[in-house]
Amino acid sequence: MDDTKIKIMSAAIKAVRQYGLEGVRIQNISELAGVSPGALYRYFNGKEQLMMECFTYIDRQAAAVFEHLQFDPQIMFTDPVQAVRGLWAPYFRFWLARPDETVFYHRFRDSTFFPVYDKTRDVSYFDTFVGMVQTFFQTFPGLKQINQDLLWLHVLTSTVMYAKYVVEGVLPDNQETEDTVFRFLIEGLSGYLNLEKSCAEKG
Repeated sequence: MDDTKIKIMSAAIKAVRQYGLEGVRIQNISELAGVSPGALYRYFNGKEQLMMECFTYIDRQAAAVFEHLQFDPQIMFTDPVQAVRGLWAPYFRFWLARPDETVFYHRFRDSTFFPVYDKTRDVSYFDTFVGMVQTFFQTFPGLKQINQDLLWLHVLTSTVMYAKYVVEGVLPDNQETEDTVFRFLIEGLSGYLNLEKSCAEKG
C-alpha cells in the first residue's frame, strides 16, 4: 500500500480517537497526516470511504494474528478451555498493543457506517480463523446449537470492548485483567465444550 495512503489512514484512526467518529473532520485528519485536504481526496472520495478502509485495514491485521499461531487441534481433547485461550489471548493482546486502532474499531462497529459496510465487505481474510473454528465445531457438536452470529458477537464484542477499557485506562493492563476477561468469555461457552456428544456420535 502507498506510504502516503497508510499515513492518511493512520492519522484518521488517531483522529477518531481524539475527536470521535462523528466529530472528526477531513481537516483534522489532513493536519495529523501532514498532507493537504486535496492530497487526501486523491486517495479517498470522502470521510465515509476513508473510515471504511481504515476499518478493513485494522480488521485485516487482526485476522493476520491467526495466520501466525501454532494451533494444535489435539489440545481440544485434553484441555478445551486452554485450546480456546490459545486462540483468544493473542487476539486480545493484539488490541491492547494498538490503542488507537482499538478505539477506532469499537466506535466504527457501533456507528451508522457499519451496517451498510458490513453487508458488502469481503471477509475472506479470516479464512484461517474460520478453519480453526470449524475444527472446534467438529470436536464439540454442542457449539452448533449456538446461533453463529451471536457466538461471534459474544467473542468479538467482549474482547474489543474490554481491550478498549484497558487502553483507555478504565481497567488495568495486567495478567489479572486478562484472566478475568477470559473467564467471563469462556463461562458463556463452557456448557458447549463437551466431548461426550462428540464421542457418542462417533460411536
